[in-house]
Amino acid sequence: MRVVSLLPSATEMLYALGVEPVGVSHECDYPPEAAELPSVIETHIDASASSADINEQVIEATDNGGVYEIDRELLAELDPDIVVSQGICDVCAVDDSRIRAAVSELGLDAEVVTSDPHSLSDLLADMERLGEVCGRQDRAASLVEEFEERIERVEAATPDSGPRVGMLDWLEPPMVAGHWVPGMVERCGAEYGLADTRTPSRPREWEEIVAYDPEVLVFAPCGFGLDQTRANLNDVTDRDGYEQLTAVQEGEVYAIDGNHYVNRPGPRLIETMEVLGSVLYPDHVDAPDTDETAVTRLQRATVDT
Repeated sequence: MRVVSLLPSATEMLYALGVEPVGVSHECDYPPEAAELPSVIETHIDASASSADINEQVIEATDNGGVYEIDRELLAELDPDIVVSQGICDVCAVDDSRIRAAVSELGLDAEVVTSDPHSLSDLLADMERLGEVCGRQDRAASLVEEFEERIERVEAATPDSGPRVGMLDWLEPPMVAGHWVPGMVERCGAEYGLADTRTPSRPREWEEIVAYDPEVLVFAPCGFGLDQTRANLNDVTDRDGYEQLTAVQEGEVYAIDGNHYVNRPGPRLIETMEVLGSVLYPDHVDAPDTDETAVTRLQRATVDT
C-alpha cells in the first residue's frame, strides 16, 4: 500500500501504525527518517523569519494564490493508493480541497483521507480510522488503549481545580491556542478562560490577555522550536502590562516546542498533555522523558534579555 501524507501529524501516526509513507510534505520531519522522503509540497513562506514577518508573508501569499504549491508531477509519479490531507488550518498545511482536485485532475486511483481533529478524542478517532484504512486495525486499537491510559493517569494525578492558564500559539499578533489545547488544559484540572474547547486559534487583543491575567503563561508558537520561540519573545514581553501579569511575577512562564509538541495533533500530543501536567503540578505529575527537549521554564532574567 502506497501512502502519501501531507501533514506532519498524519506522518507520525502512520509511522506509529507501522506504515512508511512514499511521500510527505516539506514539514514532515518526525521520525527523522521522514525528512528523507520526497516532498510533494512546497511553501512560499520563509519559516526562519520572525513572528511578525511570517504573519506578513502569509497574508501576502494568501492574497496571491496560496501559501503552498503541490508538486503534481511527483504526486503522479508516486502513484499513491491513499493520500492523507487535512481540514484543520489552511495556513498550517495545504487545503484538503486542493488535494482532492489534484488527485482528480491527475486521474489517480487514490482515496483521500482527511484528518481534522480538534480534541484528544478526535485524535484517537483519527488513529483508529487511519488504522482501518491502512489495514492496521489491531495496531491502532493497541495505540489508542495505551494513549487513553496515559491520559487517564494525568487526569487522576491532577487536582480538581488549578491555575488560570494562557497559551499563545503565535506571538505577533498574539494568538490564543485553540482546537485541542483548551480541552487538554481543562483535563489537567486547570482553567483555560481565553478559548473554548474545539474552537480554532485566533488573534486576540492584548488587553484581553492582560485582563484574564494568567497564572501560568505558555508560549508555543506554531512551527517554532524552543530556540526560535526565545528569539521572538520580545513580540510579547515588550508589551504594556506584560511585567505585571501574575504568571510573570510568580515566574510561571514557559516555552514549549510548538512545532513538535503542541501544533501537531499526532501521537506526541499525549506527551504534550504529560508535559502540561508536570508544568502545572510538578509534585503530582512526572515529566515524560522528552521533557528537556519539549519545554523550558523562562525565568524573569531570561525573559528580560
